[in-house]
This record gives sequence, C-alpha cells and structure tokens, in this order.
Amino acid sequence: MAKVTREMVERSGVDVDVLLELLIKNAAAELTTYYYYTILRTNLIGLKGEGLKEIAEVARIEDRNHFEALVPRIYELGGKLPDDMKEFHDMSACPPARLPENPTVEEILKVLVEAERCAVREYTQICNMTAGKDHRTYDLALAILNEEIEHESWFSEFLGEGPSGHFMRRGETSPFVSKFLK
Repeated sequence: MAKVTREMVERSGVDVDVLLELLIKNAAAELTTYYYYTILRTNLIGLKGEGLKEIAEVARIEDRNHFEALVPRIYELGGKLPDDMKEFHDMSACPPARLPENPTVEEILKVLVEAERCAVREYTQICNMTAGKDHRTYDLALAILNEEIEHESWFSEFLGEGPSGHFMRRGETSPFVSKFLK
C-alpha cells in the first residue's frame, strides 16, 4: 500500500473504504464480463452474428484490460482482491452478462448493451466521487468510462437505437486505458 497516497485521498474528502468497495466490485464486473463475453461472442453465429464477433471481441479484451488496470489502484489504496473467485464473481457491480435462454443475435445484443450501460453508470459514479479529489483514480475511471461508452454505442447501433458517431477501432485496443497497463 502507498500510505501517503491513501492519506492524501482521505484528506481530500474521499471515503477510501467506500471507494475501494466500488473499485473491487467493478474489477469483479470487468473480469466476469470478460468471461461471459467469451461465451456470448462464441454464440454470435450466422450472417448477423459474424459481423458482431469482432466488436464483441474488442469489448471483451478491453474489459480484461480494465480489470488489469484497476488492480494496482486497489492495492495502492490499501485494498485487496478476495481470495475466493466465487466470492469475487458474486460481488460484481453489474449483473452477469449470461447467455440468454434464447441465444439469438438480438437477445445477445441486449445482454451486451445492458452490460455496457451498467459499466457506464458505475464508472460515472466513481468519476463523480473522485473528481478534483483523487486525481489518479479519477483519471483511471474516466479512461475506462470512455471505452465503456464506446462499447455501449457500438452495440446500441446494432439494436437500431440510432447512430452514435463512434467507429470500430482498427488495430488498437484500450486506447484510453493503455497508459495504465505499462
């Protein structure tokens, strides 16, 4: 743990224990989403599904990157991940993005977009809590939020909810979060 780091965040008025709980729950959401997106992506089949596989794969890899970027901050603030994977799964900030009973492309898309919307809400909450108070956590949460907003936009377009103005990235994953992975 970085003692002065935690002390400065506390002095700024952030309840570090509450922040850690949010960070750990979101780390759980990112790791479980990575797992569930693997299953969802595998089930995107047929003419409609094939076009979505690459987008689902980018979101899946970026969710893993989000997990990897969150872990150091959790430990810097004096937190830790649970020793039990089931416990970690069950504390996720977002519901599991499970394969729907009727795994059509449209139903899978609904699961994907709802998972991203949950993530957008969660990282907005962390940004609001840390803005102007905990610069490092804010910067990290904002970077993740930017990527989650893009994911939501990609999936919502396929649901016919209108254009988002976002384009699929080519050759680069986690453009906002990558600086935290070095």
